[in-house]
Amino acid sequence: MIRLAIQAKGRLNEESTEILTESGLTFEKSKRKLLTRCEDFPLEILYLRDDDIPGAVEMGVADIGIVGLNEVVEKAADVEIIHKLGFGKCRLSLAIPKSEVYEGVVSFNGKRVATSYPAILKDFFSSKGVSAQIHKIAGSVEVAPSVGMADAIFDIVSTGGTLITNGLKEVEKVFLSEAVLIVNKEIDNEKRTLVNQLISRFEAVERSKGMKYLLMNIPLSMVDDATILIPGMRSPTILPLAQPGWCSMHVVVNESQLWPKLESLKALGAEGILVLSLDKMMP
Repeated sequence: MIRLAIQAKGRLNEESTEILTESGLTFEKSKRKLLTRCEDFPLEILYLRDDDIPGAVEMGVADIGIVGLNEVVEKAADVEIIHKLGFGKCRLSLAIPKSEVYEGVVSFNGKRVATSYPAILKDFFSSKGVSAQIHKIAGSVEVAPSVGMADAIFDIVSTGGTLITNGLKEVEKVFLSEAVLIVNKEIDNEKRTLVNQLISRFEAVERSKGMKYLLMNIPLSMVDDATILIPGMRSPTILPLAQPGWCSMHVVVNESQLWPKLESLKALGAEGILVLSLDKMMP
């Protein structure tokens, strides 16, 4: 049995729950519980605040955790980052009142900057030779300049909408973050095997994102041209049809290339093209 810590609420909770469900894990999705157990995999799910997850994994309270990379770096947690999950993407940025003129990082010399991520900000300012007053605030960082608590802020930015609402503008992108899977460095081989199985499931879900499965009938004489056009993961699957001179061709393509490929396949004589969504894709 392994224990996974995820965020108790918010966007990262929803996206973590989604990938667990898509990976075939069945569990009670109650936000009122601290701990729940999967019905079909030796896994417990522990619900915590995001900033508590790195410490919980480091101490062994949880074996693994899904958390933003920004929290791992901020807490300087002694854990292993074993997989980037591709969701929860955001950035930590410096922002100032939109009425002010920005003249580069040196503008922050002597200024008061409010943030929930003082360690990351301190490292950034040190690398740039900037001397500023860093004030740690637990929440509502974006209102600090308007109430006179700070001259600028350093906070998470996703779309920038919150900054605009509070009369701020983003001037420096400092740290790019996304959800990562972290693991306690001291877990035994049995637990490590279960963690690797879980990662394999995650990867199967991730590979299927943006991919489509094509089935079509095509003249045998056009198979080589079609294979050059859509080579697939290794090569297309070709099955004979009852009608002489024709075959059925099956292949996986990236959705971003779908429509141009369909048009080219039609020009080669393909007929009865079916486009299906992929649920999972193992290597």
